[in-house]
Amino acid sequence: MTSLFEPLTAGALHLANRIAMAPLTRNRAPGAVPTPLMAEYYTQRASAGLIITEATAISPQGQGYADVPGLYGTDQLDGWRRVTDAVHKAGGRIVVQLWHVGRVSHVDLQPDHGKPVAPSAITAKTKTVLIRDGQPVFVDTSEPRALDVSELPGIVQDYRRAARNAIACGFDGVEIHGANGYLLDQFLKTGANHREDDYGGNVKNRARLMLEVVRGIVDEIGGGRTGIRLSPVTPANDIVDEHPQQTFDYLLHQLAPLGLAYIHLIVGATGGPREVEGRPFNYESLHALYRKHGGQGAWMLNNGFADKAGAQAALDAGADIVAFGRPYIANPDLVTRLRQDAPLNTPNRATFYGGGAEGYTDYPALAHS
Repeated sequence: MTSLFEPLTAGALHLANRIAMAPLTRNRAPGAVPTPLMAEYYTQRASAGLIITEATAISPQGQGYADVPGLYGTDQLDGWRRVTDAVHKAGGRIVVQLWHVGRVSHVDLQPDHGKPVAPSAITAKTKTVLIRDGQPVFVDTSEPRALDVSELPGIVQDYRRAARNAIACGFDGVEIHGANGYLLDQFLKTGANHREDDYGGNVKNRARLMLEVVRGIVDEIGGGRTGIRLSPVTPANDIVDEHPQQTFDYLLHQLAPLGLAYIHLIVGATGGPREVEGRPFNYESLHALYRKHGGQGAWMLNNGFADKAGAQAALDAGADIVAFGRPYIANPDLVTRLRQDAPLNTPNRATFYGGGAEGYTDYPALAHS
């Protein structure tokens, strides 16, 4: 039986254990620039087999929430270099999650207060976060405009440039955010994509942009340093697909030969139940299909893992890595706590988004609990 605490090689990533820190948006990067406090936060959690950073915008257009970091300016790269240097000094491995939010944005966050962009001009019935008077405020997303086909190569280039920047500032690799109703997921799924050109309609066309991005990044930095996050049936950010099994069977068939380091799969509704009413999905058959077509990437599962028993059961059922989200907010030494069956700190929800050290870097490690 494989243990959570056994090492694993995923592509070019050599991991000390099979516990990943899932990406967690914390809204503590004013001006989209990573701060020294963020370096402290990630370094505290360096015992994870793999840290996946909070979602990080590939361009100003890709921003959708206040005070989330970017990876397109010199100050941002310098800030991330401080993070990666500190994490590596502590013995950790860290990849950056690359993000374009698409329609999940607000005009106040867009260049020149323009409309957010999307595959089709369909407003997402969801919220984003602005900072007003120093406090996070949830507001409705703005009406988007449909991207012209001539704009899509530029978005692919933004992803490639961000991947280059990631390696230049010391990340071990990147994770492409293809989940949770953001831009690539919007193109993939029928509920958000009503296009009638080569990027809409059948599944091959709807998957085109995501696959162009993945192939572009693999060409840029290598498949062994590239992972991707997917969420077949989550309703997050008002996203839905008419035939998710067919859609993701096609997508994973195409991803299989690209030599990716890992596939990061959200099981069920992001932050919610693993079985979504009216949206059945067979994750085991998807895994088998990926392997059948030559996919060698580690299989990472995510959603609601909160203890050792549940994570171990996922490994026993065929996962290679288990990603923990909210437990990592309050437990910087989560690996040690799981290994020792120690109690976990309870996170303070009031400090999840925005603010400073409180509820961010001040949770005690086990020896000081």
